[in-house]
Amino acid sequence: MARAAGDIAALKAAIESFDGCELKRTARNTVFARGNAAAPLMVIGEGPGQEEDREGLPFVGRSGQLLDRMLAAIRLDETSAYITNVVFWRPPGNRKPSSEEIEMCRPFVERHIALAKPRFILLAGGISTQALLKSPQGIMALRGRWSEISVDGHTVPALPTYHPAFLLRRPQEKAKAWADLLSLAEKLEELG
Repeated sequence: MARAAGDIAALKAAIESFDGCELKRTARNTVFARGNAAAPLMVIGEGPGQEEDREGLPFVGRSGQLLDRMLAAIRLDETSAYITNVVFWRPPGNRKPSSEEIEMCRPFVERHIALAKPRFILLAGGISTQALLKSPQGIMALRGRWSEISVDGHTVPALPTYHPAFLLRRPQEKAKAWADLLSLAEKLEELG
């Protein structure tokens, strides 16, 4: 289904009609993406929470508001960023998505990257970082270190950083996230 999607709209429709992931059965909405699909930056988080499930958009709750402020601090907004997750339905009780649930969604996430063709990816949190970098290391070890994600012949520099929800719980880590954002801003500036 993912491979057959020729554009972002077709991919969204394919995800909405996909019944292979158990998370869909307990979720209110499919949460696909928000922002500009043609933006140079794609932000990929973990999965929808309660607010996101209610509104059908990623990163709209408290952590989403923090993400928006973080992006604004480096002069980005919904016109210059494209925001999604590694799973498209809220896990019950806001638990972490299982590796099986992530693998069910992986072809759609990879197709999403291939279709959007971002110049850079910001991986928000350990779940998306481990899933897309295929690394057993945690976010503490990987954050702030540029890597690459390759899908369908498209290779994208990717920067892992802390998830905004983690920063809400541990504000003392914001300085490290700020350093990550400055690194990202520098790369975006090099684009012109």
